Amino acid sequence: MPLMRGQILRYDADRMAFEFTMRNDEGRTVQCQISSAAMDELAGKRGTQPAEREAQFLSLRKTIERIASDNFDHNTIGAVVRIFAKHIRSAPHSNSDPAR
Repeated sequence: MPLMRGQILRYDADRMAFEFTMRNDEGRTVQCQISSAAMDELAGKRGTQPAEREAQFLSLRKTIERIASDNFDHNTIGAVVRIFAKHIRSAPHSNSDPAR
């Protein structure tokens, strides 16, 4: 079942991951994270600065949320849905995300 858009939280420089939430079909909050490497893989570039991560997340938000939802559907064991570069390489996506 697809997750729905939640809130943007923050970029955690210690974990090198962007944190956000989504909601399941019961309205419960699902904690999500996407690694810096995964966002750079989606964007097709490397070395994005921490101060630029929120803008990068926003530009890729629709694709990131689709991948998070797919990961949630296929593996709901953990308490946090985590997206790593390996998930990007194996998922169909487009590098542009005009519909945020």
